[in-house]
Amino acid sequence: MKQLFKVLLTLIVAVGLVGCIAAPIELTAQTRQRLQAQAPVRFLLTFDDGPSASSFYNPSLTVLDSLARNPIQPGIKAVFFVQTGAPRAGDSDIGRQVMHREQAEGHILGFHTATHWHTNHRSLSPQDLEASLSKGSADIAAITGAPPVLVRPPFWNYDKRTFAVYQRHGMHVLLTDLSANDGKIWGFNASPRRRANLLREVSEVRERIARGELPTVDGVIPVVVTFHDLNRYTARHTREYLQILLDSASATGVRMAPKPFYDNHAELLTAAMARTVSVSSEPVQLPGIWNWFWDGDSH
Repeated sequence: MKQLFKVLLTLIVAVGLVGCIAAPIELTAQTRQRLQAQAPVRFLLTFDDGPSASSFYNPSLTVLDSLARNPIQPGIKAVFFVQTGAPRAGDSDIGRQVMHREQAEGHILGFHTATHWHTNHRSLSPQDLEASLSKGSADIAAITGAPPVLVRPPFWNYDKRTFAVYQRHGMHVLLTDLSANDGKIWGFNASPRRRANLLREVSEVRERIARGELPTVDGVIPVVVTFHDLNRYTARHTREYLQILLDSASATGVRMAPKPFYDNHAELLTAAMARTVSVSSEPVQLPGIWNWFWDGDSH
């Protein structure tokens, strides 16, 4: 009975959230004209929380397969923000094997955390934060040959103190422009509003592009997109998500580069570094439903 109640409650919450996703912002003539003066867009894909330590249908490996082989642009490169201290992730033989494959296939390994759990860095003491960053840097360097230069804090939550520590370790904070909102599992592993969600978010980013708020790097505007490679639904539908991104761009009037995704390690790193946060003055975390009803999956 308790389990049934939980499922029913989850469905009620999920249905309620469907109505909270607003319609895309209308493309005005002024915005259309401003877009013509801007460079085309290229999606910069990022994945949080991995690598998966699962020996059965490993979702991280499924994501890698989809990036390497898909009908849109084979050989897509992404940034994987990894947990190197979590037994269900990078602190496992399988997890380390996945990270070695990510490195070998030209992806970038960024730092997420090296704590045992998906712990908010702001809750760590100075000593524990320092230990986590030192361990994570060493873990990643053991695979890539160099410490990571990109970090995405757990729960996307950081402040001036943690930001300063990242900088001392040579790490730069990369947030996002678009989120698949796949970091939560609402009692069932699905995303029925994935297309509407991304359509709405792309329309919002379009407005920022038209206002000239996003930088141009090597002739294109990098738009950062976030998924979670521990999410099995995301893993099964990665190829579909690639198409949804292109469909959303077309529907909202966003002009795409001939190569809509990054497929070169060096170009990916240059673009990611150009989108990192330069200054932190206040505590930062993602707003809205990213921080509601967290249940088992992380950011």
